Amino acid sequence: MSMLTRWGRALDPEAVLPEYPRPQLVRDSYLNLNGHWDYAITGGITGGEEPGTYDGRIVVPFSPEAPLSGVGRRLLPGQTLWYRRAVTLPDGFGDGGRVLLHFGAVDQTCRVLVNGVETGSHVGGYLPFSCDVTDALRDGENVLTVAVRDDTDTGHHARGKQKLERGGIWYSPQSGIWQTVWAERVPDPHVERLTLTPHLADSCVEVTVHAAAGEARVEILAAGSVVARATVPAGRPVRVPIPDVRPWTPEDPFLYDVTVELGADRVTSYVGMRSYGIGPDADGVPRLLLNGRPYFHAGVLDQGYWPDGLYTPPSDEAMIHDIATMKRLGFTMLRKHIKIEPMRWYHHCDRLGMLVWQDLVNGGGRYHPLLVTAPAIVPFHLPDRLFRRPGRERFRAELRETVEHLRNVVSLAVWVPFNEGWGQFDAAGVAAELAAFDPTRTVDHASGWHDQGAGDLRSLHVYFRRFRVPRRRDRRVLVLSEYGGYGLRVDGHTFNDRAFGYRRYDTPDRLGAAFARLHADQIAPAVPRGLSATVYTQLSDVEDELNGLLTYDREVMKLPEDLVRAVNRRLTLNRNP
Repeated sequence: MSMLTRWGRALDPEAVLPEYPRPQLVRDSYLNLNGHWDYAITGGITGGEEPGTYDGRIVVPFSPEAPLSGVGRRLLPGQTLWYRRAVTLPDGFGDGGRVLLHFGAVDQTCRVLVNGVETGSHVGGYLPFSCDVTDALRDGENVLTVAVRDDTDTGHHARGKQKLERGGIWYSPQSGIWQTVWAERVPDPHVERLTLTPHLADSCVEVTVHAAAGEARVEILAAGSVVARATVPAGRPVRVPIPDVRPWTPEDPFLYDVTVELGADRVTSYVGMRSYGIGPDADGVPRLLLNGRPYFHAGVLDQGYWPDGLYTPPSDEAMIHDIATMKRLGFTMLRKHIKIEPMRWYHHCDRLGMLVWQDLVNGGGRYHPLLVTAPAIVPFHLPDRLFRRPGRERFRAELRETVEHLRNVVSLAVWVPFNEGWGQFDAAGVAAELAAFDPTRTVDHASGWHDQGAGDLRSLHVYFRRFRVPRRRDRRVLVLSEYGGYGLRVDGHTFNDRAFGYRRYDTPDRLGAAFARLHADQIAPAVPRGLSATVYTQLSDVEDELNGLLTYDREVMKLPEDLVRAVNRRLTLNRNP
């Protein structure tokens, strides 16, 4: 029997994730295409013929492997997953301009056809793409078809923690459409993209309106009142001064609204005035800085998996629940682990006030246990020159696409290109490339082990030994980017009979005592000595892993809330503005 969350139980298949999927660039033309589609799974290659008959119906955007899809089948390497649905555009929707068809994410490679005409294709299971389908549309009913292949961990493409042979820290694979599908009508020319870069020290926002041509009229508003106006030529960055700047912090997540008009096109967005960096505290110790001042990142590892939706949150409320619950517990940061979330998730972090560390998604073929597992027991570092992985150029391309995709996220403070050697290569070079592409954020170049001495952070994972502040001096900021992982089984709220955790406890009282002791004896004393961020493992149980603060269905908090708040208060006391 599938484990369902409260949001999964309440799901209406005719109104699946209906909210506007891109809060960072909103226009009033919007047609949600989630819901029931036809599906089929066939052998052969993606370029093969569409099947004559389909196998049944699937609830998009849930993968066929996810219970909420209503399918319960796995797409295997070499097979093709087909989607089909009929769409009749609302009256006036396609009049004038162009019609764009958007996919939030499709895992892993796909082709898109409208009325039998191929309108686009995409490689990469974690990033959005769109197709201009205007010329393929006809009056009345239109037929959308999507053909998908997914090699999961048998290829070198980005796959995250998916594994065909799931177990332990590797999770059930999922495939196909897993974020919202939607259409919009845009005039020509139109705003293709916005880049909003806050410059807090200079009290201004640098605005770039990406469009084919024209000049845009930009207004910036605070609490509904216009505080700045500017004319911005397409493709040219313009700095717009902001009077009496109100900085964004987790404690005061104030956001300025932004409106942009380009010809007949009008879009809205938002920006937060904040800065990230590293620098010395009053004692000369390297620290993470928020708005120019030391700020402690008390974080929790967030895998973004759901028992009923896998990668896909069952609702907007479910996303909000995870973020708001961790904030209520006193955490100031979520490390988004090996996954790129729907844009609404980042929007909720922006507006609720939750810092984000963003992992890039790993790929690169199979991993040798000596490289990715043994260092957890006996720490060692291998130099960059010893790492060999296929798909390097694909990884670098998706790195640039990921940064561009998430560049306007106010709460995103740290990039993490590699974790525990998973697909790692040239970590120092990648860190330098990432820092050059986005100089407004800090970089944790190799989280866990195989440190190359690069990036802004000295990033440690400690599970099976006592945490101690390293003796060796380092110009970088010291962070404990994974630790804890204390496990507790809560009967009636587990995925299966297996139990993975770094330490296991049999009662909530023993778990709570161990959690308090760990922080009192090892973590809190390290903060005055330079520890500047912590990432506790983890937000929720995930499949075999029973080391979450919450159960996998998000129904049970395993530790008393006041205990977790007290621990986080001690970590952040006198360290945050």
